[in-house]
Amino acid sequence: MVKPHHDNDKTPAEVQDRIWELAGKIDICMFTTWDGERQRSRPLSARLSRDEHSIYFLVDESGHKNEQVEQFPFVSMAWVDSAGHKYAVVSGKARLSNDRAMITQLWSDWDKAWWDDASDPAIRLLTVTPEDGELWDSPNQLVTTAKMALAAVTGQAPDMGDNAKVKL
Repeated sequence: MVKPHHDNDKTPAEVQDRIWELAGKIDICMFTTWDGERQRSRPLSARLSRDEHSIYFLVDESGHKNEQVEQFPFVSMAWVDSAGHKYAVVSGKARLSNDRAMITQLWSDWDKAWWDDASDPAIRLLTVTPEDGELWDSPNQLVTTAKMALAAVTGQAPDMGDNAKVKL
């Protein structure tokens, strides 16, 4: 059995930088909660503030995710750039609030798809404080395909790029 090969020549600080960069660039993540029996995921638009060490989401006051976060606050978020073979996962503690000032500050025209404006009383702020993250930063698709084909012929695991875990 061939063991996977993971190269990572990045420092922990560089991995952290890359995770924040990818999450900001990709925007939409799969936000995963726990309901006591199963994990539940849904796409959400993330608003990152590295300076505040926070990831923000505007969510509706209704929805099972809110109950799940209140009961089981540890969540994970996965960002995927499938065309570029780049992936970032962050986990941390989430909390729901009705911080109207922050909701107004984070509001964008894209949010009009769900609410009329930032003053809609149904909007809630979901704030995640990141604790750790993982990065898979692979080469582009052409290089990846060539490496996988070579691995299939030689029987050796391909070097698919950087993989690293860090505390955030």
